[in-house]
Amino acid sequence: MAALCIFAGMSLQACATIYDVHPTNYRALLHELRPGDELHLAPGEYVEGLPLSGVVGTAKAPVVIKGPTRHAHAVLLARRGHNTISIQNSAYVTIKNLVLEGQGLPVDGVKCEGHADFAHHITLENLTIRGHGNNQQTVGISTKCPAWGWVIRNNVIIGAGTGMYLGNSDGRAPFVGGLIEHNLIVDSIGYNLQIKHQAPRPELPGMPSTPSETVIRHNVFAKTAPLRAGAQPRPSVLVGHWPKTGAGSDDRYLIYGNFFYGNPAESLFQGEGNLALYNNLFVAPDRDAIRIQPHNDIPKHIVVAYNTVLAREAGIVLARGHGSEWFAQVVSHNAVFAGQPLMGIEGGENRVGSLEQSGRYLTAPHFALGALDLRPKPGALGVQDAFRDGSVLPGLHLDFDGRQRYPRVAGAYTESDGPLRWRPNLNRTPIHE
Repeated sequence: MAALCIFAGMSLQACATIYDVHPTNYRALLHELRPGDELHLAPGEYVEGLPLSGVVGTAKAPVVIKGPTRHAHAVLLARRGHNTISIQNSAYVTIKNLVLEGQGLPVDGVKCEGHADFAHHITLENLTIRGHGNNQQTVGISTKCPAWGWVIRNNVIIGAGTGMYLGNSDGRAPFVGGLIEHNLIVDSIGYNLQIKHQAPRPELPGMPSTPSETVIRHNVFAKTAPLRAGAQPRPSVLVGHWPKTGAGSDDRYLIYGNFFYGNPAESLFQGEGNLALYNNLFVAPDRDAIRIQPHNDIPKHIVVAYNTVLAREAGIVLARGHGSEWFAQVVSHNAVFAGQPLMGIEGGENRVGSLEQSGRYLTAPHFALGALDLRPKPGALGVQDAFRDGSVLPGLHLDFDGRQRYPRVAGAYTESDGPLRWRPNLNRTPIHE
């Protein structure tokens, strides 16, 4: 145990404690954690979970719980009847550098519990979550209480029932103002990521009441395994609507720089409400790529721009729903090569063609990974005008590979004869920023 104190001039501002713990003593210290404290888990197997109740740090002094970064790992083993990392009424907590081994049990890896009042400003970073595929309802990362300000970064979730399930099926556990980036989520039985629709937002201290954004960027969402017998087909990623009125109704999703690959039974992406989907790669060997359509509400303010799409069936589908005509919906500057490239879409400077025609325009369009290169051939995907819709879209000035965008080229990549910074794969996430 060591103390770390912060001074301003000659005045003591705060002291925090660093606890070095091991599998036999860590549980006793969880209720001792105060703002700025750090709990360092030694390598080994931890069999009593990580229940966090009432652990509250501050924005400047979060509570940090972490394992080692190299060589031997701190491994949390699932136990029957208990979610491995259980969070309730906690805030400003960072959890990182841990392995969560589900052991095939019907428990979740990380869960903010449904009976909790809140869990906000939680950071999950560098977690490896495996063995959580007992059934489709077993989840890698789950939020079942009001949650805001979460950062979910650099995590690997392999073979879960559902990779991430954020929110609740009745819409009463809103996930607000989150950042989901650089995660690798592969071969979930159901969704790789679902963010549920939202009922009217509760009034809780600190919960955002002005418009906010949930950002989903630079992740890999892949489903390569056949659909398990008895499983329900699900899109790889689905985002639901925001509250229909009141606080949160003007929130939006910013979804950019992601690689979507494979889904044997459903679309790669489905969304409604307010969202911007741009600078992504979609490769759908079996089904549809993008479906913007009613689910629990309707598509509202929609931007779909500068995506490159390769799909066996539909490329981009826009099904507006009753009332959608009152909202601005722009689908433009996409490069789409599919059985049916565009459905329900009028206008927009999209470059489209059949799968058979994709080789005329793209460097190496394949469904198989390895040699896949979806950059345009020189001059192949030019459009007349730059994209303009009045939105402020972070990162739009850069292409998928992080290079300065040529705004009059459709698709996720600008024209470039240099090497790919990141060749599409299922081993690590896109290099960007």
